[in-house]
Amino acid sequence: MHNPAEFPKPTLVPVNGVELEVFEAGRENAGEPIVLCHGWPEHAFTWRHQMPALAAAGYHVIAPNQRGYGNSSRPTEVTDYDIEHLSGDLVALLDHYGYEDATFVGHDWGAFVVWGLTLLHPNRVNKVINLSLPYQERGEKPWIEFMEDVLGGDFYFVHFNRQPGVADAVFEDHTFQFLRNLYRKNEPPAEPQPGMALINLARAETPLGEPIMSDDELAVLVSAFESSGFTGSINWYRNLDRNWHLLADVDPIIRQPALMIYGDRDVIARGANLAEFVPNVEVISLDCGHWIQQEKPEETNQAMVKWLEQQDVTGSSQG
Repeated sequence: MHNPAEFPKPTLVPVNGVELEVFEAGRENAGEPIVLCHGWPEHAFTWRHQMPALAAAGYHVIAPNQRGYGNSSRPTEVTDYDIEHLSGDLVALLDHYGYEDATFVGHDWGAFVVWGLTLLHPNRVNKVINLSLPYQERGEKPWIEFMEDVLGGDFYFVHFNRQPGVADAVFEDHTFQFLRNLYRKNEPPAEPQPGMALINLARAETPLGEPIMSDDELAVLVSAFESSGFTGSINWYRNLDRNWHLLADVDPIIRQPALMIYGDRDVIARGANLAEFVPNVEVISLDCGHWIQQEKPEETNQAMVKWLEQQDVTGSSQG
């Protein structure tokens, strides 16, 4: 477990019309940037195990709380959380530090943003490492419409869009309970319940499985969401169909070297056509659920550092 008091102190960085709360490690490694992009409902703190390991491997580690999270700005317009804004924040973050490009790492929603950033600003991304969420193929129908057809109105992506404000309020009324119940591993299989699963989870008095973090670690996330609320972060979901339209005319192929890390017990589906859209991808699976870098921190660190070292050797031999 990690002592939260040892986590780096943040700085507020102005980017793209907002301010991001940014945590750093390995500043002495200037010139070798790696940017860590958290998912939902997460925080830069969820990279606490990776930051020291990547700094020790020679990287300047930059972990922002993205817009809507922590002490970063929380714009009120839903459209301020689309892929153009989220990727624009990361481009402006590189500009702030004076970097042409960087390696980007994403987990969950952070992975979606990293894939989108790489499509929209390919010259700013030199390598990609994504956890849990594979590249999302842009099909014939906007993503929320497709999910509603296949998974129904209670599926949380659809619910967040069709019933705005409902889930936000439940999570804010049960912030500790929701996050405590969510950040678990080795949960026993359960029959699907009627209604929106995450709302049910927030209201459940007894958590299942085992916690993936200590009470002190959990308190960091609870405090952050008690302060920020959930609406800004849920607004990312409310832009999925908008993102589908924004990516309509973009070359869909990711050409950078990429590492995809799956959790064998993750509920998120693997990418059936991953290599078709990301031809230079290497795939690794770890024996864990969705919270990969927190459930298996050492294995995640080893996989990332080893792959990065291999890319450096390959890159220098080609150069």
